Amino acid sequence: MKTNWKKYVTTGLMLGSAVLLAACGGGNSDTQEDANASSNEEPKVEGNVKLWVDRDFLPAYKEIIADFEKEYPDVKVELTEGTSTDAQKDVSKDPKAAADVFMMPHDQLGQMAEAGLIYPNTKYADDVKENNVESAIEGASWKGELYGYPYGVESQFLYYNKSKLSEDDVKTWESLTSKGKLGANFGEAGANYVFAPLFMSNGLHLYGENGEDSKGTDFNTEPGIQVMQWIADQKNNPGVVQSNAETLASLQSGKIDAFLSGPWSKNDVIKAIGDDMAVAAYPTVDFGNGPVQQKAFMGVKLFAVNQQTEAPLAAMALADYISNESSQLTVFESNGIVPSNKAAQESDTVKADAVSTAVVEMTQPTHTVVMPKIPEIVSFWPAMDAVINDTYKGKIKPADYQSKLDKLINDVGTPAE
Repeated sequence: MKTNWKKYVTTGLMLGSAVLLAACGGGNSDTQEDANASSNEEPKVEGNVKLWVDRDFLPAYKEIIADFEKEYPDVKVELTEGTSTDAQKDVSKDPKAAADVFMMPHDQLGQMAEAGLIYPNTKYADDVKENNVESAIEGASWKGELYGYPYGVESQFLYYNKSKLSEDDVKTWESLTSKGKLGANFGEAGANYVFAPLFMSNGLHLYGENGEDSKGTDFNTEPGIQVMQWIADQKNNPGVVQSNAETLASLQSGKIDAFLSGPWSKNDVIKAIGDDMAVAAYPTVDFGNGPVQQKAFMGVKLFAVNQQTEAPLAAMALADYISNESSQLTVFESNGIVPSNKAAQESDTVKADAVSTAVVEMTQPTHTVVMPKIPEIVSFWPAMDAVINDTYKGKIKPADYQSKLDKLINDVGTPAE
């Protein structure tokens, strides 16, 4: 990992200089008292920092930054538009010209940490770990060290038409697809994101327990073969309708009664079926050994600090402030981002929103897998799509399930030992 040690040394000197003064204070009692007083003082948080946020978030963070600057009058923040999904590309292009603090999705964290692009959370780690849900901390960490400042979580869940299906109907895949029609994309690009977690639902691992082990994928085992057979069986399930781009139109026309998606679909679903919209956590599925919880990938929305910042104390203070409980609630109310902060999740405002409640339930470890951050995951997506698509279409026969899963494991990383 490339590391800018000058930054660590500079910060360490700032934090430790008062202690050195006290140790070298000689016999002058006044000097010694002054040094001892200095040793108890926190380094001053000051400087000019630039903050990148996505365009839709600018109004909310303008309000938040105004409050931050009142609390930190010696820090001036330049708020500008960035693109969180391109954080890795934009920061690596010219780190010195990039923002001191920026939004990013957690699945880029491993690559950015390995490249030495982000500054570890050395000052506020304990507060962040105490105040945010466990899965968000996992998403903000790499190789045991906390880098990010979580400000939100997201996951898919089930949308359904409550005039067609009841709460009990949607609790299991079997009842959901026997009493209604589920639109699901097994046969086209994008199946990987929605249905790869089926393997983890059956007790398997993608890049190990924490998504950081290139030798930790074990899909090519008996539980993986069971998942392959289950996917193939959905082609002949009359309650499963292959659906992708046409999903919302199919929901509106009544061709389907439910589908799997996330908060980003809320407004479109309301347009399609109005007050008949209802949401729920994923159903259970049965791969042949009894019902287990169907899992989804979980995403964590982060702020990170640029490793090349000239004001690390100010940048860390900013990142911590704009991801605290109050800031997360402001962003929830303005942009609908479900908080990662535990207290914010328990607020009446969040609990009153059905979609947010579904996300909070889905982001529990029993229901989701934090998207792996390992750099090797870039090779996983196309290989996983091919396996799911071809299994569903019947192009991969049961006799070939083992060899196809063996190839998948070799394509996406080193086989589990």
